Amino acid sequence: MSTQPNKPSAKEPLELLQGTLDLLILRTLIFGSQHGQGIARAIRQTTEQELLVEHGALYPALQRLEDRNWVSAKWGISANNRKARFYSLTPAGRKQLVTETTKWQRLSAAIARVLDPQSADQ
Repeated sequence: MSTQPNKPSAKEPLELLQGTLDLLILRTLIFGSQHGQGIARAIRQTTEQELLVEHGALYPALQRLEDRNWVSAKWGISANNRKARFYSLTPAGRKQLVTETTKWQRLSAAIARVLDPQSADQ
């Protein structure tokens, strides 16, 4: 029996709240068009490996964003010479990014007040 506390060898990936993935995709595309793998990689790198976007969540989200006219997609060739769909932010997507960012900031501030009520008093 070990007297050492259990320490996980690797951090457990964080789960995304409903709607968060859409916001992260829109924000990632502000820097220019990108294919699905590139979007997932950018989110993983930007979050310092905290968020891992699974294909099973990414591609339905991209389709949903395209259906809402927040992103557009066209076929192209990736850096490794493979055919891929490249997604770009539309003007409506830029507007939605502002809306979603504001909502997320309000939500996270409200949650922070619950988690640390003393900091809200300052």
